[in-house]
Amino acid sequence: MAERVGVYPGTFDPITLGHMDIIGRGAKLVDRLIVGVTTNIAKSPMFSDDERIAMVQREVAGLDGDIRVVGFNSLLMDFAESQGAATVIRGIRGVTDFEYEYQLTGMNRQINDRVETIFLMADVALQPIASRLVKEIAVYGGDIAKFVTPTVRDEVNARVRQNGLLGNR
Repeated sequence: MAERVGVYPGTFDPITLGHMDIIGRGAKLVDRLIVGVTTNIAKSPMFSDDERIAMVQREVAGLDGDIRVVGFNSLLMDFAESQGAATVIRGIRGVTDFEYEYQLTGMNRQINDRVETIFLMADVALQPIASRLVKEIAVYGGDIAKFVTPTVRDEVNARVRQNGLLGNR
């Protein structure tokens, strides 16, 4: 029987507890899960590609399953195929995510219909978490401990201080 390989792509800037939930659950659905760390040209990342890859590698190290972290800068369908993946796993927080993901999945099927997309609903307690909001809360001096691991919290807060991003409270 062929190995079932899945890809969970994202920018992970930073990786959140919501991402960790999808990674842990997604790893149970496939024999090997590739966490694909990419740069979204529409976003301006707080962390470099290498920093985000290292952050994700560290955070997933204790999870069960064969989970590998790979950086990529190409079309998702090309990346999935290069990794031998037949499945892309996407997390959905709500209706807005679904509309975007539905459109993206349709486009991806036009590019490569050999790769299926599986949607996983985020855990109810984690649904509001978004990396963009985590960064915004940190910039304004808010506590992000409920949304990320302690190590990621420290890294985000250090980056905010380092870049002089701390806003007025």
